[in-house]
This record gives sequence, C-alpha cells and structure tokens, in this order.
Amino acid sequence: MVYPGVGGVDSIRIVEESDPVAGPGQVRVRVHRAGINFADLMMRQGLYGSNPDYPFTPGYEAAGKIMDVGEGVEGLSPGDRVLAMTGFGGYSEQVVLDGSRVIPLPDSMSFDQAAAIPVTYGTAYHMLVHLGNLSGGETVLVHHAAGGVGTAVAQICKAYGTSLIVGTASAPKREFVESLGMRFVDREAEDFVEVCKSMTGGKGVHHAIDPVGGSHVMRSYKALRRGGKLYVFGASSAVKGDKRSRLTALRMWLSTPSFDPLKMMSSNKAVFGVHMGLLDDESVFSGHLEDLSGMLLRGDIDPVIDSVWRFEQVAEAQMHIHDRKNRGKVLLDFSPQ
Repeated sequence: MVYPGVGGVDSIRIVEESDPVAGPGQVRVRVHRAGINFADLMMRQGLYGSNPDYPFTPGYEAAGKIMDVGEGVEGLSPGDRVLAMTGFGGYSEQVVLDGSRVIPLPDSMSFDQAAAIPVTYGTAYHMLVHLGNLSGGETVLVHHAAGGVGTAVAQICKAYGTSLIVGTASAPKREFVESLGMRFVDREAEDFVEVCKSMTGGKGVHHAIDPVGGSHVMRSYKALRRGGKLYVFGASSAVKGDKRSRLTALRMWLSTPSFDPLKMMSSNKAVFGVHMGLLDDESVFSGHLEDLSGMLLRGDIDPVIDSVWRFEQVAEAQMHIHDRKNRGKVLLDFSPQ
C-alpha cells in the first residue's frame, strides 16, 4: 500500500514491487496481519507531522512469519512466528526490518492478538503504568472509549484494580463501553467533567487520557483532581471525514490550550505529551511489550478485535474508522490465499 500524497481514502494505491531482500542483520517477514491506527489516517491527510516524505507505505505494526534472515542474525529462523515493529511499511505482504525489531510469538498468541497489541496497548501502558504509576483504587477518564486505545485502557485498568473508569463515546456505543466495565458518558449529551467530579466526591479523576486535542484538552485537565495526570496523545478533532479540512485542523490548533507552569504547580497537576512513534529509548518500549505479553498469557488482557479486512479493502477499512464505527482494533489481512 502506498500513500502517493495528501488525499482521501481513494488516494491509497496498491502496487506490485519486487520482493525485498534481507541484508546483514535483517529479516524478511511474510505479513499475515497489519494493524490500522488513527495515526495512519492522519498521515494520509498530511496532519501527522512525523511521517516520511510522500510517497510512502504506512503501518507501524505487523505479525507474520520469517521468510529468511540476513547474515549475522542469531536466534531467528525461517518459519518463526513474529511480531514486527515496522515503524512504517507494515501495510505490505512482505517487509524487511532489523532483526532487533521482531519479537518471537508464543504458539498460544494469534496473529490477530499480536498485531493488535503494540500501538494501542503499548500506548495505554506507557501512559498509565510507565508515566502514571497506575495503582489500585485510582480513577481514570478515557475518551474514544470504544476504540483501540480505549479498550486497552479498560483492560489494563481492570488488571491494576482501578476503582472507576469513565469512558466517553457516542450513544450507539453505550452497551459496548459498559460491557468493558466503564461508566459510559454520552459525549453529545453529558458533561464528562461534571460526571468525573460527581463520581469522585467533587475531587476529579487521577488520570485523564485525551486523544481529541484542541479545546477538549483543557476540559480533560479540569476533570482531574489535585495531583492528577493528563496524557495527550492525539488530535482527532483535526480530522473531519476522510479528506483533509484545513479549516478543521486550524480550529483545533488555535483552540489548543497553553499551560501555565505556575498554575500547574499550585494544583499539582501534570501534563504528558505522548507520541510512541518518536520514543527514543527503544528498550523502554520493548519492556512494555514484554510486560504486555505476560499479561496476555495470564489472561489479564485480551485485545478486542473489531474487524479484519482483506488488504484490497484498505479504503473501506480506514473509512470504517473515519466514520467512528469501530469497537476495538481494526486489522488488515495480508495472509496468503
């Protein structure tokens, strides 16, 4: 799959290229599943800011089997089932990457589970556990609660014994959000700040997770108690439909708040900006994946898969997310047929 330039879902191209070759220290992976993330949609619209120059192939994460290994690669062999942390290029039948960026999969882990974990669960874990030191009895607010990160947050919070998870979503997703153990908030009909305050005796929540951006960020900040932590990891309010709207994006940027350090100091609140694609210390993320793998094997987490689409349906799959229809993770199927 190639993004030739800024455009809607109809701009995505499926192209035939020669099979890549694994060089020294590299492996070639036959992809079976690739994860779709909201960041992929923003990249296509030219709104992400950290993608390669066009044209390029998106895809942060994939799961499949090693086809061959380059000189100097140890501990990996053709036929091994692996998770591939591609960075970019995951929307492909075959991908070549450094051997250090693939992780062997236990037999009990499916390709669907593997491809659903790195970005969504890795982001949620990094925010709540690594940065937030999440502990039992704490309270959490998460927006887009029915999405990939939202469902990951719900499961991680349950594993760590949080006392309350407040999840905002559209009205049709109420039953699904509540089935995950969250206190559902209709984002169109309720004030989530008031709900968070009323559910915590007026104090507010310990953690707030905001992928919306713009003025919404300040409202999430207000939902925190003293000593609370806000994590900003997206800007979905900059996206309106599948084609870029410069006016929508501009409104989002202009309404994004600036935080006064002195006021933050007096309230003891913290704000974290989180972008896993720009995390310099790869060992930190590797540690997250190791911990999450253990949680999966113990049954503490189980990725919620909304749907799996054949790669030829990539436009429909991305439009499914644009239309906010997904409940959990959306995957692309590249398996041989």
